[in-house]
Amino acid sequence: MSPSLLALLGFITWTLLLLLLMEAIRSQLVLSGKVAANGFNPENSNLSPFMQRLARAHANCLEGLPVFGGLLLLAVVAGQAEVTDPLAYGLLAARIVQSVIHLASLSAAAVTARFAAFGVQLGIALYWAVALLLA
Repeated sequence: MSPSLLALLGFITWTLLLLLLMEAIRSQLVLSGKVAANGFNPENSNLSPFMQRLARAHANCLEGLPVFGGLLLLAVVAGQAEVTDPLAYGLLAARIVQSVIHLASLSAAAVTARFAAFGVQLGIALYWAVALLLA
């Protein structure tokens, strides 16, 4: 499997792992009687700050997947994976770093670092989009 497809699989898997973590914690809250089964809202605003950050980290992955994943898939389908392969793992690493920082803290330094990780992803995606357009 090419680095582009492995990075896409990694992106999807990371998104899935964040969802599984959120649902495991929610299940524990329901089973322990702390929250009713119908007592959740999408952004977890009625739960702990960590759960709110987890919901946003997961949503960030879902928001980015069509753009970043779409470029990876487009390159592979178009036979242009040589455009995305060299930076595919870098994009995935930046996504995971962004999520981990999001889960850890909302301090000013953490938000700045998280934005930097997102900026790396945007820079890579813009480079890919232009390179694929010109290929």
